[in-house]
Amino acid sequence: FCPGCQALQPPVPRPDLFRLMDCDRSFRIDPGQLQRRFRSLQRAVHPDRFGQRPPKEQYYSEQHSSLINKAYQTLLNPLSRGLYLLELSGVEPAKETDCDADSAFLMEIMEINEKLAESKNKDNLEEIETSVRVKQEELTREVTAAFERDDLQEAKKLLAKMKYFANIEDKLKAKKIPS
Repeated sequence: FCPGCQALQPPVPRPDLFRLMDCDRSFRIDPGQLQRRFRSLQRAVHPDRFGQRPPKEQYYSEQHSSLINKAYQTLLNPLSRGLYLLELSGVEPAKETDCDADSAFLMEIMEINEKLAESKNKDNLEEIETSVRVKQEELTREVTAAFERDDLQEAKKLLAKMKYFANIEDKLKAKKIPS
């Protein structure tokens, strides 16, 4: 907001999402603090509050609201938060074509995908979902440790593994939705 006239100003290009959400630039965040900041910011700039303002401010309000949603979603999710931290550090995320994932891990992913493709009942899906959630929690702990050691290459490898499990989670969600 303009300190003089209190008019909403445009968002800065490419803002630091951690700074925007008032968080330390760290993989370890406080979800409660993040949610409180999100709600506070949205209360201040939500488009519903700008219906009677000039069109330019309405537009800025939409931009800010969208940016705040993006920041919240990015920082709340461990995978996207880790990838964003790598980006801020100038480290390219692992590509699907990077074959540095070990063959045992790739076999594990293939087996889970096969189980998922073959599973017809809810119990099988829940079993897969539980095992994937446990793997993601384990990987999240390992990524946290890697970032705290400032071992960005290890974090990059672990985040690539998290991406595989996130893809399986997406497939699980799709299977649960009745067609």
